[in-house]
Amino acid sequence: MVTLDKIYHAAFVLKPVARKTDLIHAPNLKCDNAIYLKTENLQLTGSFKLRGAYYKISQLTQAQRDAGIVACSAGNHAQGVALAASRMGIRSVVCMPDGAPISKVEATKALGAEVCLVAGAYDDAYSYARKLQEETGMTFIHPFDDDEVIAGQGTIGLEILDQLADVDAVVCPIGGGGLISGVAYAVKSLNPNVKVYGVQAENAPSMAESLRRGEGITLDTVATFADGIAVKHPGDTTLAIVRDYVDAVVTVSEDEIAAAILALMEKQKLVAEGAGAVSVAAALFGKLPVQGKKVVCIVSGGNIDVNILSRVITRGLVTAGRNTTLQIALEDKPGQLLGVSRIVSECGANVISVHYEPSSANMAVTSCFITIGMETRDFEQIAEIRRRLTESGFQIVN
Repeated sequence: MVTLDKIYHAAFVLKPVARKTDLIHAPNLKCDNAIYLKTENLQLTGSFKLRGAYYKISQLTQAQRDAGIVACSAGNHAQGVALAASRMGIRSVVCMPDGAPISKVEATKALGAEVCLVAGAYDDAYSYARKLQEETGMTFIHPFDDDEVIAGQGTIGLEILDQLADVDAVVCPIGGGGLISGVAYAVKSLNPNVKVYGVQAENAPSMAESLRRGEGITLDTVATFADGIAVKHPGDTTLAIVRDYVDAVVTVSEDEIAAAILALMEKQKLVAEGAGAVSVAAALFGKLPVQGKKVVCIVSGGNIDVNILSRVITRGLVTAGRNTTLQIALEDKPGQLLGVSRIVSECGANVISVHYEPSSANMAVTSCFITIGMETRDFEQIAEIRRRLTESGFQIVN
């Protein structure tokens, strides 16, 4: 069982290993509450997962250590297991989905683990890891559905209460539920008045759906760039804890996650991966009843694949009204583009691309389309540009 004593013991064991990460007030993240960021993205392995993995492995018997360790992970648990096993002189094999970011795969290898890539999603890697355990007798280290792992993650709850005694609410990302289970158990045991909320990607809502249906369910597919929380089936232990200790679980869209990553980078100079940013997304987009409250958002990880970072930023810019495109139907004659660009300039926006193409067959032979990409301030500025163009006689197609 998960107990408060076990969480305190985990905190003692983790003292020389895991950072007590900073709790940062983030007034630049504009919303109707005071947001504080628990920066687990700055943990030694770039994620909170080190806590649970290290504590679990530290509690193994000598026979379990001698058998070696096998684990499954989308990337962050993998690095925690690899680091812990290496420090304790234990052989480790980590099964990862073949779609895991290359940066996480390479980081896991660099920390001393053997990596086995498995076709499919996290749950497929889990099944293969279990198969290896049965065939080899290695000790399996579950990424979330384990009492010691949950206790390790619960040390974050202890730190939050120590760092912000008058906190009103804590917001946690949810994949399988290990983080929120430990945090909620610790926080609610010490201060039942603090609200604890969970956040999932709307394309991977296994915990939210399980709570709604009253039983653990398995999703057919998960499709989110927040790979750290792309879990088809929540843990049985974690589901029970979440049901008893968590006040609500909400979901956020891919665009909202991207906007949160952008806001963290631009306003707070923090890099978060998709899974780490969902808590901030929920606060920024009004998904939780926390208006006027002191809210701690756990930024659970920062191991984002740099190969998709530019795409995520672009998506975040569009979602925030900072980047837009307009397609305009014009008469193909000199001066038309000048008229459009003058209006854009007068409204204070910046043209970053222009694409010309002939009109379709059902339009006048002398007509054409131009597609203009613009850097903008917000949606209000975009609306002003559209209004001015329309008033000047330009036809906006899209």
